[in-house]
Amino acid sequence: MALCSFFSVFLIYITLFASSCFAADPFANFEFEVSYITASPLGVPQQVIAINGKFPGPTVNVTTNNNVAVNVRNKLDENLLITWSGIQQRRSSWQDGVLGTTCPIPPKWNWTYQFQVKDQIGSFFYFPSLNFQRASGGYGGIIINNRAIIPIPFATPDGDIVIFIGDWYTRNHTALRKALDAGKDLGMPDGVLINGKGPYRYNDTLVPDGIDYETIEVHPGRTYRIRVHNVGVSTSLNFRIQNHNLLLAETEGSYTVQQNYTSLDIHVGQSYSFLVTMDQNASTDYYIAASARFVNESLWKRVTGVAILHYTNSKGKAKGPLPDPPSDEFDKTFSMNQARSIRWNVSASGARPNPQGSFRYGSINVTEIYVLKNKPPVTINGKRRTTLSGVSFVNPSTPIRLADWFKVKGAYKLDFPSRPLTGASRMETSVINGTYRGFMEVILQNNDTKVQSYHMNGYAFFVVGMDYGEWTENSRGTYNKWDGIARSTTQVYPGAWTAILISLDNVGVWNIRTENLDSWYLGQETYVRVVNPEATNKTELPLPDNALYCGALSKLQKPEDISSAISIMANRSKLFLTLLMIVCAVIPIFH
Repeated sequence: MALCSFFSVFLIYITLFASSCFAADPFANFEFEVSYITASPLGVPQQVIAINGKFPGPTVNVTTNNNVAVNVRNKLDENLLITWSGIQQRRSSWQDGVLGTTCPIPPKWNWTYQFQVKDQIGSFFYFPSLNFQRASGGYGGIIINNRAIIPIPFATPDGDIVIFIGDWYTRNHTALRKALDAGKDLGMPDGVLINGKGPYRYNDTLVPDGIDYETIEVHPGRTYRIRVHNVGVSTSLNFRIQNHNLLLAETEGSYTVQQNYTSLDIHVGQSYSFLVTMDQNASTDYYIAASARFVNESLWKRVTGVAILHYTNSKGKAKGPLPDPPSDEFDKTFSMNQARSIRWNVSASGARPNPQGSFRYGSINVTEIYVLKNKPPVTINGKRRTTLSGVSFVNPSTPIRLADWFKVKGAYKLDFPSRPLTGASRMETSVINGTYRGFMEVILQNNDTKVQSYHMNGYAFFVVGMDYGEWTENSRGTYNKWDGIARSTTQVYPGAWTAILISLDNVGVWNIRTENLDSWYLGQETYVRVVNPEATNKTELPLPDNALYCGALSKLQKPEDISSAISIMANRSKLFLTLLMIVCAVIPIFH
């Protein structure tokens, strides 16, 4: 009996120990089955990528510092990686889901992503990063809520609404890929989707009958937090809700100075959250519109997404013309001024109790400067390619971070130019050598004819300036050194530049790329390698047990290593059950 009591106490102790260990940073577990389905978003049956049979996929809804485990089953007929756009992957670039850090998940295999949403809040999204797959779907939302002890800088909304907007082709991603490989442009999209659905039939001549459209139901008098993501291929979109103000509150993990917009340009890869109060007369429903920007409006009228905002006490269908977009079809000054007006709320707490603006980025000395210039596609070795500073990136067969870990030579070069090349463009696996704890200034110079969005994994950077023309040293005089917004995706207007500042405090190999899928696919990206010279688990976790191997390391891959469906919590449950079985087996012996 004494031994039985001992085991009972031991079991209680183990239980309490486990709960005390994980109470501070709980685990959130998700299962993703990625597969093809047939859908008709624009009235034409086509192959779409779904998650758990749904398009768009489920929302990953977690809280600051949660540990997240997402088991991904790849039921596609090609390799897959999921990237968590805007999630900083502190200490865990292994989980970043891009080819520079991770080998792909082969068809019919599964792999478990395990990461912590460390010191982050806000609105983000995930998507498949390989093979142009995002053009066929596979995306979903990420919400990171504040911990209860950290107040949000506005009254608690009455609800959360996630909206995905994006241009869409009725050709699937493999057909679009083939067109790019053949040296062709993709041409004008076939439409714009809102939450994976086509436009409401606001115009009989533009929208065919029978298309399923999105309806968002709201209660009168309530205020909702509406999180909007542009998950499209390459088109900037203007977002607006008929007769309703959009009070901007947050973008990609940073609270903003709150200000009202009647509409906002949301560029590819960008995320915003608005507070919208349902304060209108409920005599009718209202239009939600997302229309293409900086294009020939008469030609692109059919490329407009339209959904319905439906009050629960609404008495009729939406009517009248769509709310007007900005009347600056060929003048991007309005849009740039709008972008400049988005400021960081320096008095609000973010994921931690200290104010966001307590990090005084404007007083830090810059240690390295890179000018990244893009231009229209060029021909390199007979192939149509896009470039950054004259370099068209070639994905390595052995991911950069994996090559470092196993000391694989020749996988990449640390010679990315700090200024654009003056000679012929070249195709290379050329990487920026960042300095750990350095402070990098990056000037994104767009010498193409369309808006480009740029994203950097692993970081929120400070957007400190943008203007037309060529950037010069004198341009620094226009920088915002106090409350420039911190975010992970910024736009660069054609014939213009955008300057960002990055505090290189996150060890890993981090993708910096255009979010325009066609330009990204053709080589407009690179990586920033940030290494702590004193290797320690405090700045980077070791190679995960379920790491995939490819390229020069393919021989290390064992089939049984791939089946990582058991998440961290499941492993803990297994350990707990094992202990319980031991106790149950041992106790009868002593009776």
